[in-house]
Parts: sequence; C-alpha cells; structure tokens
Amino acid sequence: MIKTISKIGNSQGIIFDSALLQLAHLKVGDEVNVEVHAGGTITIAPMNPSVIEASTAAETARLLIQKNGELFRRLS
Repeated sequence: MIKTISKIGNSQGIIFDSALLQLAHLKVGDEVNVEVHAGGTITIAPMNPSVIEASTAAETARLLIQKNGELFRRLS
C-alpha cells in the first residue's frame, strides 16, 4: 500500500484510513512501537497489552479482598 507523507499541523505524518487500521487490528488511541532500521526502513508494530481473563481477575480480586478484608472494612 502506498501512502504519502502529509503536513499535519507543524508536523508531518501518514494518514491511516479505517481499512488500514482494521487490517492492522488498530484503533485510535492504541500505542504502537516505531522502529527505524538500517537503510531507512520504518516498522510500526502494535503494542500488545496484557489481557487478563475474567476468571483470573475475579480470583485475584477475591484474594486481595480476603487478604485485606479488615482494612477494607475500616475504610468503608
């Protein structure tokens, strides 16, 4: 896919249309890692945030509440 570098405010940039974002599984606000390689090649890779399963999150919360139950009671 060929893109053109455009002036955006006081900077330059490349516009990613919605189709390109969908293909890359990205959305506005996502963090990406930008690397410049020898010869001038630039790669843009999505940062993969840690995804916690709901059951793991629930178990962790239960253990936290159990461990700090007295503190939570005094704070409420």
